Amino acid sequence: MTLTFISNYINHHQIPFSNACFQLLGEGFHFIQTQPMEAERLSMGWSSEGEKLPYVICLYEEEERCRKLVMESDVLLAGWSGREDLVQERLNTGRLTVRVSERLYREGQWKAVSPKGLIHKYQEHTRYRNAPAYLLCAGAYVPSDFHLIHAYPGKMFRWGYFPETRYYTERELLAMKGEEAGRTAQRTEIVWAGRFIPLKHPEYMLRLAKNLKESCKDGYHIHMAGSGEMEAELKSLAKDYDVESVITFYGFMRPEEVRAVMEKCHIHIFTSNHLEGWGAVVNEAMNSGCCEVANVQAGAVPYLIRHGKNGLAYPDNNYEEMEKAVRFLLDNPDKRQQMGREAYKTITELWNAEHGAAELLRMMEELLQGCFEPAKEGPLSGAPVISPGKMYAKMMQDAI
Repeated sequence: MTLTFISNYINHHQIPFSNACFQLLGEGFHFIQTQPMEAERLSMGWSSEGEKLPYVICLYEEEERCRKLVMESDVLLAGWSGREDLVQERLNTGRLTVRVSERLYREGQWKAVSPKGLIHKYQEHTRYRNAPAYLLCAGAYVPSDFHLIHAYPGKMFRWGYFPETRYYTERELLAMKGEEAGRTAQRTEIVWAGRFIPLKHPEYMLRLAKNLKESCKDGYHIHMAGSGEMEAELKSLAKDYDVESVITFYGFMRPEEVRAVMEKCHIHIFTSNHLEGWGAVVNEAMNSGCCEVANVQAGAVPYLIRHGKNGLAYPDNNYEEMEKAVRFLLDNPDKRQQMGREAYKTITELWNAEHGAAELLRMMEELLQGCFEPAKEGPLSGAPVISPGKMYAKMMQDAI
């Protein structure tokens, strides 16, 4: 069996999954990179070393070979590549094609009424609704967007991003955080990780530090792993709020350095709004045994978080509810520790590259034979169509 994955470029979020596919398929797996990695990503610490992996082929260096793979592989896995012409050519042959997509209408589903946009989406997606074309939804809000354009009926499945998965014993996991079974740390370490830009709302952490200082005293510390355009503003707020002693700004960090901070922390707070398609830091923090407090609006949250079991979700960018969740965890360290352990299990047992690759291979084999049974949970389980405004209520209902 042959599988070709075409995308703009390979990065640290895709390498573990691609490595897993290569382990399963050997020379039957290829990753086509359609463009070099942008300078902006390189400046953020992303590495272009993935281009040297044995299964990676650069379209801008070997276009004819890449075109042949796109057309002749048993299955084409198509992410965003900037080469829709190749994907369309493949789809027109009627051969099995699986798209991977984030949201169509991240800025609002009202955009679905645009006649020009609808024509464009029809050309790319809707006209293939009855073809052997399937959609892997990289985020919980993706199915709702594609449902609006009547694409992929009954052929949408849960998917996401799969950063590196690390494995620890329970003892090791707790020891990194200064804890052991039945004993929690005296000081709660809280981490926020990402670029300091408006959509990620890092300013919430300064407000949290200010509000907690009055009641928690020295019982917590906030670690800000990242940098960006809001850095000067945030540091100024830390001074104005007199919280410099309870917050550490690390500045620019490479991905592996961020993971090292996560591993010693107990709570990860994810404040990105609806413009965040997925949010791979959630995977990484959960894999590090952090209890997650996350805004439901980001794509990864409804797929990864089981409210009250492996983390806490809060509604619609609501700061007050976020603070309430953090205070609950500070007041209940035993429950926080248990949710952190469950978060780790969610990644190591279900939402990881090896499991995702194995499920995709099973999907390919079964579809080529004419019958596919979706997974019961996690990657390749059926992706329900839930409108953005009803997602939080659905999560709370599932938590009962």
